[in-house]
Amino acid sequence: MLESIRERSQGGLAAGILGVVILSFVFAGVGSYFTNEVDQTAAKVNGEEINLSTLEQAYQSERARMEAQFGEAFAQLASSDEYLAQMRSGVLDRLVGEILLNQQVEKLGLRASDQQVRETILGMEEFQLGGQFNNDRYTAIIRQAGFQPGAFRDYLRKEITRQQLTNALLSSSFALNDETQQVLTLQQQTRDTRFLTIDAQPFAQEVSIDEGELKAFYESNLSDYDTQEQISVAYVELKSSDLLGTIEVTDAQVEEYYQNNINDYQTDEERRASHILFELGDDEVAVTEQANAVLKRVQDGEDFAELAKEYSADAVSAELGGDLDWFGLGVMDPAFESAVFALENAGDTTEVVATEFGLHIIKLTDIKLKQVVELAEVRQEVIDSLKQDGASNAFYNLQEQMANTAFELPDELVEVASIAETQVKRTELFSRTEAPQPLDSAVVLNQIFDVALIEDRVNSDPIEIGDEHILFARVEQHEPERTKTLDEVKDEIKLSLSESKAQELAKEWAQTLIDAIADNQPIDDLLAEKSLSWDSKEAVGRFAFDLPAEVRSELFKMDTESNNNLSVVDLDDGNVALVELLKINQPDGFEDAQVSGMARNLATQQAQSLVLGVVDALKANSEVVTY
Repeated sequence: MLESIRERSQGGLAAGILGVVILSFVFAGVGSYFTNEVDQTAAKVNGEEINLSTLEQAYQSERARMEAQFGEAFAQLASSDEYLAQMRSGVLDRLVGEILLNQQVEKLGLRASDQQVRETILGMEEFQLGGQFNNDRYTAIIRQAGFQPGAFRDYLRKEITRQQLTNALLSSSFALNDETQQVLTLQQQTRDTRFLTIDAQPFAQEVSIDEGELKAFYESNLSDYDTQEQISVAYVELKSSDLLGTIEVTDAQVEEYYQNNINDYQTDEERRASHILFELGDDEVAVTEQANAVLKRVQDGEDFAELAKEYSADAVSAELGGDLDWFGLGVMDPAFESAVFALENAGDTTEVVATEFGLHIIKLTDIKLKQVVELAEVRQEVIDSLKQDGASNAFYNLQEQMANTAFELPDELVEVASIAETQVKRTELFSRTEAPQPLDSAVVLNQIFDVALIEDRVNSDPIEIGDEHILFARVEQHEPERTKTLDEVKDEIKLSLSESKAQELAKEWAQTLIDAIADNQPIDDLLAEKSLSWDSKEAVGRFAFDLPAEVRSELFKMDTESNNNLSVVDLDDGNVALVELLKINQPDGFEDAQVSGMARNLATQQAQSLVLGVVDALKANSEVVTY
């Protein structure tokens, strides 16, 4: 229980309840909520749709997170279609839960103020450099995620509002002082112990195993002796990167490429501007009058930055005097851009400009004119591009020739390899879980383990491994799944039974030590016969790592008041240990910070359960349809 408390109190779910989780959802594709593209529906939650693109982006984000965290272990799991289907279902379930919470928030009438939104953005580490909010970083990150500043504020406002509900649940959870003290006491209690590690190997000499035992063990554990399907393959690999060295580039080609792609070697004109935003509410006339009044003050020479701080509804840029940083065409609202690029000189201001976000007064603060990079500066870049293009063309030409030859000569790959001037490579027998590179991707494995390819022993179609990276394969050997015979595994079973019986004999011998101690008989001579000595540890903590985990676990199950202070435990290495509890050390007391911290952790666990319970209750009383 205590380990569970410790893990959960530091887990991601607790952190999600305690803080506003924003960018992880942004990059998972929540920005697609603000697009108007026609999309298919993955689910409907009380009539509100979750489209397939949103689900797919959230699913891909989760896959990327799992791959980064678990690496090869996740790659093996991901080879199972059933596992991926369960994973996708879990992501959809999470999205459904988020919408249900959002709908409940609306029913409760919860809101997030402009000040809350502004303070949240300014406080987010993702937007900071050196501990300070950085507008360039802020702008770059939200645009990369597909947001305009207004849309991001709207999204963030929704997230903060939903957080109010989870915070309300958190604030309703509490831990009693006695409960907290008890958990802390158990968690920080230490124990003095001594233990013996008894090697089981010497007891193996006393073990005898007959044929009947071998057969009985084999028959009761048949599934352990099932082999995986195995194949060996011949394959030919083709990568465009291997062809780069064969591509020659002339000066004339470089010049022609540069001129044809001149737009790639010039920077577009950019402008820097500041604005004052007036959001249109119910009284558009009043807002328009206010915007015109502020414009008059700008035209009369009042400080634009100070007016932006006072009047602008764009909370983030207002803090910076209305500054929006540099931008080019195709970034801002069309009406906004048109007005900015119509200004001629830095310092000029627009009239009141209407966009979908509201009314703006815009001041042009700087201009970067279009610049062309000379060929000499980008010559190597052009050469590299030409070589890559040439390698790509050669790759697709060779791929077509190789595919035709692999089809026309289906029972050998030598001619296929000769087209690309490469060699046929061959593997030893391998299973799906032990495939060598580059055959270890799910795409390749699904094709080379295909029944038709195995039975017909013909060349595969080109199998795409990555961008401009393919291979052709042919199965040469095949060993189907089977159960090994008893003769094949007899030695393995005999060793396993011998080790198991030796461990049991070691445990029986350890029990004789316990019996002797209980009868107040000395055991020094018995220990000397086995060359054993006690290993003593004082103040062993519940989460200590300086003794075997099995010993530590058993130690904290024992007590000193009911003659339950001696125990024998199995060790993972096949040996056994005799553990004696000598003393239980209670903590002297706790600092206020420790008590309050544990109380928060316990309350957080309760809040987690409450949030999950609320979502389950909302699901039970909602119309949720998945497609």
